[in-house]
Formats: sequence, structure tokens, C-alpha cells
Amino acid sequence: MFNPNIIIFTGRLLPKSETFIRSQGESLCNFTPHYVGARLVKGLTLPSERSLVINKGNLVGSVQEVIFKLYGFSPKLYQQVKQLNPVLLHAHFGVCGALALPLAQSLNLPMIVTFHGLDATMKDEYALRGSISTKVYIERREALKQKTHLFIAVSEFLKSELVNQGFPSEKILVHYIGVDTEIFKPEPIVKREPIVLFVGRLVEKKGCEYLIKAMERVQATKPELALVIIGDGPLRADLENLAKSSLKNYRFLGVQPPEAVKHWMQVAKIFCVPSIKAASGDSESFGIVFAEAQAMGLPVVSFASGGIPEAVAHKETGFLAAERDTQSLADYILQLFNDHVLWQNFSHNGQKRVNNLFNLQRQTQILENIYQAVINRQV
Repeated sequence: MFNPNIIIFTGRLLPKSETFIRSQGESLCNFTPHYVGARLVKGLTLPSERSLVINKGNLVGSVQEVIFKLYGFSPKLYQQVKQLNPVLLHAHFGVCGALALPLAQSLNLPMIVTFHGLDATMKDEYALRGSISTKVYIERREALKQKTHLFIAVSEFLKSELVNQGFPSEKILVHYIGVDTEIFKPEPIVKREPIVLFVGRLVEKKGCEYLIKAMERVQATKPELALVIIGDGPLRADLENLAKSSLKNYRFLGVQPPEAVKHWMQVAKIFCVPSIKAASGDSESFGIVFAEAQAMGLPVVSFASGGIPEAVAHKETGFLAAERDTQSLADYILQLFNDHVLWQNFSHNGQKRVNNLFNLQRQTQILENIYQAVINRQV
């Protein structure tokens, strides 16, 4: 049976942190995804026969990328996409939706844009100081509001942010991407170890400094409870210095492949990424990693920031403290570590909740229905 082609567009193909784009695309059953981007980056592998990119890393490609971003001009890409006879363009991130708008209009394609986080929460002054792409987004934002057929927000929190920015609420649908619960499921025979696990970029929004400060309090009474930090970023050196001066038991592992992250989720006792609202406006929109951790039976401790309360049910699958409250963060970690019955309940509840609300296969079926509804409106 023939599956119609769709275009999945993002500015960069494809950073390691954006596994959710590939997972969603490759889970489609009734459409064939073709990945299109402005620039090729080292990261996740994509099917080469279904990937198109303007800039593959040479000087000519870099110039062509800038021209495409500024003016929407890329004759070769347009021709390649046209030959696919796509029925829909789905852009990930609002900024990338603005970049893709001329392409969608030129080929008369209905367009869906998914907002994932900073694209919906960043302040205009931050965007105007940023990259070509964020500046173009500000320039084309009003056109994007009018000409995009549907916006998808990955949480209710993010939808409210978009409405506050003047996006038409009748065009915004909340849809959780989901987790592959066939991949993210715990092995009951693997023994949990006294580990608090952090997985995320080492940037202001992820709040790692607050976790280190909380773990100083925790390790004052439970020195055996180790902190393991997976991820890298501009704050790594500062965070390592903070940990060195205050913690007894910690490890920085840097960026790790997905199978290693899954292993640490299997052996850890508590998952903690205490995200905050950053100075740029960047907030945790939902945090697919929270759903992955819970699918692995790993209870969560975090801050009640952004869309995290949608991903984590307070006092049911984890604990959520007030933002930047390191004392409560430490207390919750100790409570979960010391109370085995509570830990078991949260572990069980987390797996059940992810299966009910964030199952990738079910969520992708819903997405395909959304695609078909948008396409039908254009016929």
C-alpha cells in the first residue's frame, strides 16, 4: 500500500538531543517521512534516502544556507522536495517553521508547526540578539500565525505561552510526543544502586547547580547516595568546580549514547533534573526525559516549573518542589531514598502513567489522525 510522503523540517539535521523528532517520524505507519533541513550536523543518523539538506559542511553550502534562511531561496531544495509530491510539511520548533514558511507556500503545502520550548518562551530581545534564524522568526512571526494551518504545543503550559504571544488559540492543539515503552521498560532483575541521576544539557534552564546544592545536604547524612550527571554544555566547568568543593560522591559522564542513558535510568534510584525559568525566558516545556525515566520505573524529584507538572504527577510518580527550593529538593530525595514502599509505589505509578498518557505508538496514531484532518481540509 502506498503511503503519501510528508516533509519533516528542522533547521539542523539532527542534533543528538532531538531523538524525539526521529522517534516520532520513524513511528509513522500511514505516511512516509522525509527529513529536510538547512544544515547537516554531527548527531543522530537518519535514513540517507529520505534526507535532504542544503548545507553539508562546505563554504558553498554555508552561503546557500544563509540565503535560504534570509530570503527563502533554494531552487535545488525546492525541486528535490517537489519531486517527492509531499502532502504536508511538519516543522519542528517555531523558529524552523518560520524558515520553512516560504518553502511550504511555494509548493502550496499545508504546514503544521510543533513548538517544543524556548521557541515559545524566549523573549524578543533574546531572539533579536541571537542567530539569523531567531531574527527571521521575529520578522516572520505574524505571517506564521496567519498562514500555518495548525500549531502543536507539546504541553498545556506551552499552549498558554503561545496564546499570550498572540497565536490564535483555535489553531493550537496540545499533543504529547510520547515514549517508546517497548524500549524504555525496566528489567526487574537489575538491582538499583544508591544513585541520583541527572540527564540534560548543562545550561541555566536545567538547574543542575540546584541539584548539586541539594546533594550537599543529602550527602551530609547519606554519603553513599551518589550523584551521576550525564550531559555537557557551557556550564560544565563551573558545575564541576561547585561539585568538587561541596560533594563527596559524584561523577560527570559527559554526553552519552541513548543505550547508556537507558542503562543509568535502569540502575539509578532517583531521577532529578530541577529545571528553572532561565533569564532568556527558556523554560522546561514538558521534558520527554522525565517520561522516559518514569517509563523505566525511576521516580522523579524536580521543581514544579514550566510543563514538568504535566510530565510528573506530584506525590504520585514523584515529588515537585517550588522552583529553586534546594532544601525541599534535598528533603524529597531523602524521603524517596529512605522509604522503600513509597519508592515502589512511585515506580509502579510512573510506568502506568506513561503507558496511559505518553505511549509513543498511541500518540503517533493520534498525530497521523491530525495530519489527515489537516490534509482533508485542503482538498
